[in-house]
Amino acid sequence: MRFADRVAVVTGASRGIGLAVAQRLVSEGCRVCITGRDAGQLAEAVGTFRNPERVITSRGRADDPDHQAATVDRTLDRFGRVDAVVNNAAVNPVYGPILQMDDAAMRKVIEVNVVAAVGWIRTAHAAWLNVHGGTVVNVAAVAGFRPVQGIGLYGASKAALMQATQQLAVELGPQVRVNAVAPAVVKTKFAAKLYEGREAEVAAAYPLRRLGSPADIAGAVAFLASDDSGWVTGQTLVVDGGLSLGAVL
Repeated sequence: MRFADRVAVVTGASRGIGLAVAQRLVSEGCRVCITGRDAGQLAEAVGTFRNPERVITSRGRADDPDHQAATVDRTLDRFGRVDAVVNNAAVNPVYGPILQMDDAAMRKVIEVNVVAAVGWIRTAHAAWLNVHGGTVVNVAAVAGFRPVQGIGLYGASKAALMQATQQLAVELGPQVRVNAVAPAVVKTKFAAKLYEGREAEVAAAYPLRRLGSPADIAGAVAFLASDDSGWVTGQTLVVDGGLSLGAVL
């Protein structure tokens, strides 16, 4: 029960990695507010928890500052504190070369994946973390370390998020620890274009011979959000089944 008496906001948590993170935190005693754009999906997500009384929802766009403020206020009103922020919400509206993306799509990727993530941290910091301390975990991606065909600007946004993680760890310490996780391909609807119809072929490049599951990432996030990582800040934990080792298999 590493998170007994603690409260977290998990963005983009109606499904996939975000939902798995929220479930893991709740299973260890946390109370959570999960966010998403679709009220129906959020309601369905709440039904998957063994302790739904520990979960509240907040519907809105991750890059809407009013939604960010309302979510933090709602969490404080209901649970009385905000100890952790998990920035999982992300978008990648176009699959293909960067130069084929229109300007609006590129701006949306940066707004949601970078600017909004910083906004969530700023809002929670002003409302609670600056006085009481806590943790932030940003969900980045191994695509932020090297080029990946089809998701180039998404990777660039995650590289920016990892750099922001380091910068904020310096600026917000010692009260707040800021870390990130960098998954490779995880079997979610969000990443389906990267493996659908050829999962075995994609997994063959991984030393562990399988793609990731949302639960794999949830475990890493829970570690970084907990006191078990109490002397860790400004780090990006790669969770990729060994893909980044670059082994010739």
